[in-house]
Amino acid sequence: MYIKELKLVNFRNYQSLDIEFSPNINVFLGQNAQGKTNLLESMYFLALTRSHRTSNDKDLINWQSEFARISGLVVRDNRNSLSLDLAVSKSGKKARINNLEQKKLSSYIGNLNVVLFSPEDLSIVKGNPAIRRKFIDMEFGQISSQYLAAVTNFRKSLKQRNAYLKKLQYQKNGDRVYLEVLSDQLAQFCAQVVYQRLIFLSKIQKFAQNIHSEISNQTEKLEFSYQTFFDPADKSLEEIYEIYKNKFQDNSQKEIDRGITLYGPNRDDLLFLINQKNVQDFGSQGQQRSVALSLKLAEVELIKSEVGDYPILLLDDVLSELDNVRQTHLLSSIGDNVQTFITTTSIDDIDRDLVKNPNILNINQGTVS
Repeated sequence: MYIKELKLVNFRNYQSLDIEFSPNINVFLGQNAQGKTNLLESMYFLALTRSHRTSNDKDLINWQSEFARISGLVVRDNRNSLSLDLAVSKSGKKARINNLEQKKLSSYIGNLNVVLFSPEDLSIVKGNPAIRRKFIDMEFGQISSQYLAAVTNFRKSLKQRNAYLKKLQYQKNGDRVYLEVLSDQLAQFCAQVVYQRLIFLSKIQKFAQNIHSEISNQTEKLEFSYQTFFDPADKSLEEIYEIYKNKFQDNSQKEIDRGITLYGPNRDDLLFLINQKNVQDFGSQGQQRSVALSLKLAEVELIKSEVGDYPILLLDDVLSELDNVRQTHLLSSIGDNVQTFITTTSIDDIDRDLVKNPNILNINQGTVS
């Protein structure tokens, strides 16, 4: 899979851009604040219909304009191509595949797969649980429409139940039967999300373990541990549903008193362990960087195994952050299989023994040459 052509209209500091790329390695070279990361952001947005830098889509629109448009010609399996188009305005987003408008964004997501690696991704290891949950939902959502639907249904159901709990908090004689209906519905969606998370985490862990073992010269074993209020190991979908159903029943009064749902996958966490020790608390900065790198390269392999094609790799100013061992492992892992976009302020950051004949594009104040 690779992006053959990208067109931008009124996106960030690009009023108009039409550019073709190499199917191998492309380097965006330029000083800071010239628009290098904006280009990667446009590709990420084209794939996932959301930015990795802002939650407000209006930030993507050039300040002089009313809308922004990102279009891309994507080649899959080295044969079939499709055009993707995403328009953003104050009224929302419109997505098109081969000029056909998609009624739901969920039917659009998954046609272009990307993996982004930036210095901020160290926060997946070091940061708060919300960052890790977002990572899980974004990465698994782009390769599984079933998981994306489960997360969407869970969020809607959670919002509905929270609203009713808030109502019961002030109306002591409210309808508890309706709360049971909402609780049963939410328990089903909670179970679907957690069950599928466990499946995907098991798959990506296998790839990450092999990669991390190579980086550490077989001295470290990387493991993932999914954290929730019960032991999820070897639980079936039905068993997880029953656990949530009983939990909501047993704690209904507590949740009414608080006016909010106290249990669910929106409160779970993911721990990274090296030799059975929590990397977040006990790992060195080098180990934390190795885990982040292993995780990102494992994403590439997971997507390949799930969709049958390698995703596009976006490396946003990470080479200067990696030592020689980790940079060598990253660049040698790419090979000729993965279309890669690298942003950098200096070509000296790139090991030219590992990167052969890169397509170098100079970025200066929103222009590309």
